[in-house]
Amino acid sequence: MKSILTLTTATVLLISTQSLWAEKGSKGSHDKEYRQNNTISTTLNDDNTTQLYISECAACHMAYQAEFLPKRSWKKMMLTLEDHFGTDASLDNNESNQIEAYLLRHASDAKKSYGEFAEISESIHNSETPLRISETRYFKKEHRKIPKHLIEQKEVKSIANCTACHTKANKGNYSERNIFIPNYGKWDD
Repeated sequence: MKSILTLTTATVLLISTQSLWAEKGSKGSHDKEYRQNNTISTTLNDDNTTQLYISECAACHMAYQAEFLPKRSWKKMMLTLEDHFGTDASLDNNESNQIEAYLLRHASDAKKSYGEFAEISESIHNSETPLRISETRYFKKEHRKIPKHLIEQKEVKSIANCTACHTKANKGNYSERNIFIPNYGKWDD
């Protein structure tokens, strides 16, 4: 009888531990569900607008997830496309309006965010209007330990080149387990 009770207790502890590990590994069950359902391929599912956003914006850089910045940031960015970080990224009015509407629909303050998107959003004060994700406090904190030479190397070039190190960035997954820095290897904070 005593061995059956011990076996039952051990089984319950094992199941509980596995459940806790599963939740801890995904920063909570909401984050895991969010990662599965809201990757870049599904958050950008506004059909024609998605394709327009990708063809126009991803022609020069990664199609950043709109969830990274609040509406005020996207509005300001769309108003200054003639000098978009030193490049003329002007669009015709129709395309500009479609992309802006998409960005505002998916902005960090347009709906509930999870994971890194929520953490970046929460690090932006209401008085701030960042135009670069890399200007946010959360981003700076997460990247502070990376040596400058790893960022400036030709394979990365810039801190804004997420896909150089975050192997699943275009799918909206910035998990540490998917970080591989060129000429360094797997990153483990």
